[in-house]
Amino acid sequence: MKNGDIVILGICGSLRKDSYNKVLLDAAAESGVEGVKFKFADIADLPLYNQDLEDNLPEPVKKFKQEIESADALLIATPEYNRSVPGPLKNAIDWASRPYGKCSFDEKPVAIIGATTGRFVGTALVQYHLRGILAFMNAHLMENPQMFITEAAEKIKDGKVVDEETKQGIKKVVESLKRWTIRIAIEDEDASELGL
Repeated sequence: MKNGDIVILGICGSLRKDSYNKVLLDAAAESGVEGVKFKFADIADLPLYNQDLEDNLPEPVKKFKQEIESADALLIATPEYNRSVPGPLKNAIDWASRPYGKCSFDEKPVAIIGATTGRFVGTALVQYHLRGILAFMNAHLMENPQMFITEAAEKIKDGKVVDEETKQGIKKVVESLKRWTIRIAIEDEDASELGL
């Protein structure tokens, strides 16, 4: 981030080809926020977590952990499965947290958004669960703004966000994540200068 753009890594909690949440990440990257660059992680190739493999991490796991660690911040967009975290996303998080003492989420600024085709919950429960998981990993969770996008099929058409309010909400999230990331970096720098 020093003397350059803030790199945000987008992580989609769905493996579906036409995932609404992948579209949200694309919209975030295209939101036009200055000083921000997006990269995207692909969690589809990660094997199921197996502690026996920790001494020799599979290559897709190494790549995923490196992508997280090299990014300045993370934006997770996820659907809600059975009122909680989708299996592929939980699997990815478990891999990124290991081996013990080498959690890739440690001290990382994170924002969470999500879309569902339903009318009411809007991924509020999965986001609540993710906040608990990531807080345990010592990630710096951005509290506001939060986005719980309902009726996604009406707001996303042909792979694009067509609802203007949703577009502006996504842009606001990216702007806020940029400020949050800078704030965390400044606090870390101040703590370092104080020897903390």
